[in-house]
Amino acid sequence: MHITRFLSVFAAVLLLATPVLAQQTMPGMSASPADAAMMAGMEKMQHGMSSVPMTGDADQDFVAMMIPHHQGAIAMAKAELEYGKDPAMRKLAMAIITAQDDEIAEMKQWQAAHPGK
Repeated sequence: MHITRFLSVFAAVLLLATPVLAQQTMPGMSASPADAAMMAGMEKMQHGMSSVPMTGDADQDFVAMMIPHHQGAIAMAKAELEYGKDPAMRKLAMAIITAQDDEIAEMKQWQAAHPGK
């Protein structure tokens, strides 16, 4: 897995999430369908990451937490494709989906080759 690619994708996910998180903290405002879709992706990601039992093996724990993290990024990117209009952001969303899908497959393959203790 390329750390540079991961960091750039992670930064993009944070940029997409920031407006959603900001709106969540503003009482009295209703969320748009796009906001709701983004929040659903974030909540699924957070639940998945917090549900992973820590093993003490940094490699195992990293992969186990990164899979739901990447799945959340994919859900948010799909929300962008459904609701977003900006061509550059839609292109970025497609790239995120492709990259995250590939990395999830790579992590699952690593897990299969390195079963936990």
